[in-house]
Amino acid sequence: MRFITSPQLNNKKMSYNVNEKGYYGEFGGAYIPEMLYPNVEELRQNYLKITAEPEFQAEFDALLKDYVGRPTPLYFAERLSAMYNTKVYLKREDLCHTGAHKVNNTIGQILLAKRLGKKRIIAETGAGQHGVATATVCALMGMECIVYMGEIDIKRQAPNVARMKMLGAEVRPALSGSKTLKDATNEAIRDWINNPVDTYYIIGSVVGPHPYPDMVARFQSVISKEIKSQLLEKEGRENPDYVIACVGGGSNAAGAYYHFLDEEDVNIIAVEAAGLGVHSGESAATSALGKVGVIHGSKTLLMQTNDGQITEPYSISAGLDYPGVGPIHAHLFASKRAQFISITDVQAMDWGLKLSKLEGLIPAIESAHAFAVLDEMKFKEDDIVVINLSGRGDKDLSTYIDYFKL
Repeated sequence: MRFITSPQLNNKKMSYNVNEKGYYGEFGGAYIPEMLYPNVEELRQNYLKITAEPEFQAEFDALLKDYVGRPTPLYFAERLSAMYNTKVYLKREDLCHTGAHKVNNTIGQILLAKRLGKKRIIAETGAGQHGVATATVCALMGMECIVYMGEIDIKRQAPNVARMKMLGAEVRPALSGSKTLKDATNEAIRDWINNPVDTYYIIGSVVGPHPYPDMVARFQSVISKEIKSQLLEKEGRENPDYVIACVGGGSNAAGAYYHFLDEEDVNIIAVEAAGLGVHSGESAATSALGKVGVIHGSKTLLMQTNDGQITEPYSISAGLDYPGVGPIHAHLFASKRAQFISITDVQAMDWGLKLSKLEGLIPAIESAHAFAVLDEMKFKEDDIVVINLSGRGDKDLSTYIDYFKL
């Protein structure tokens, strides 16, 4: 793949992407402790230069092809299309090595960490897919790996915890707060503050201080790049009418939207986790409940109390159980470029079973949220609807078993 020219060089065309100061509209920036400033600044000054080097591009492309298994198919879901009387395509990120899109980003970041001379890798994970992807690339490159994961997520994502350990990673539980993704991220940041010289933090989503949101979006942009070329081959045009993806922090969504952001004829649909209901007090629907605030180093939309305390999120899907969204998604919401839809646990779980029976595909519960939009919107017969199937459901089998009494 080839990265798009740095957005500050063409502000008009890249109006939905990051500017030279690290902001998407009013969202983004780098709100960090002084001790982390050298690390983040080193990354900011070097990431575009390093990732543009021909040697980096060649190694990255080769690993995506031969190790990750790209390009992933764009699959025409025939039975789903017939049921909803429209053309539904699934971008099969579930077929990536490790079972989700997360590895696209970890491949890129581990190559960057190597070129920056880092020896120790830390990461946070919720659903475990980013943790597995990080442990995988650390094993590939022979680097030490420590993954922080909420104690609750460790219990509900046991298969991924086992995978991380098999790959040689140390999994450290986050025992504070809601003991989920937010708290795992807090612990990872504390580790980085205590080990600023030799440690590189591989952030798994389009969150955190600049340049992380932009960098992760660029590594994941291979998804939309492939969608364009695959649709051209299958339908004779590059642009779908709709691109749909689930959003927690939002890396799979950022990758699926990236090359369509300035294509105004492409409708962008972001699907959040409503949990037990948007206003139930047990939700992670940031677009509906969030206010502007700062979390994990960036200014974004954030679920918080009137006095600015972070509200504990809830979702049955560990990967969407986050109280904010990445600044790119906050900007897409505020600018009305994307339509945000909230889907409950019940809707998502029902769709996990429905997709399994209709298409023989067991989705991650995160991905299942995206499919529920088919029941929420009306599409025309000749519309082309692309849904990002961002991960497979192996990791969620125990949740499916318990929920449906299988």
